[in-house]
Amino acid sequence: MKNIILLFTIIISFSSCSQNDENQKNENSIYGTWKLVEIYGSDGGNSPQWNPVNNGYTYTFNSDNSFASNRFSECSTGMYELTSSNLTLKYNCDGFNTGIENPPGSFVENYVFESNHLILTPTYLNCDEGCSYKFEKVE
Repeated sequence: MKNIILLFTIIISFSSCSQNDENQKNENSIYGTWKLVEIYGSDGGNSPQWNPVNNGYTYTFNSDNSFASNRFSECSTGMYELTSSNLTLKYNCDGFNTGIENPPGSFVENYVFESNHLILTPTYLNCDEGCSYKFEKVE
């Protein structure tokens, strides 16, 4: 009887751990639609802070490494690549260039997951006091 109780306890323990691992993976998954909700920056002073955004643009990241976004009206789709700390967005419209990215149509962002948010920090902008974009997952 003790062996059955011990076995049952072990099974419950492993089941609980795998559910927690799965929840953690879902929280830190880029898949899905993300909406811009805050921008970190300064108005010229010495105190950069998070400021809310109304009607922020979105990114939808698919498991096949394609994405869609309403950030730019000239181009809305492309492919993305993830490394341990970088998200590279390669828009797939011929001739698409905003003038701030290099090469044209390709944006590299540092990314982190923080409190159920996706934080993107552009590598293509020079922000003296910092600049980042906070996205919230859309259900």
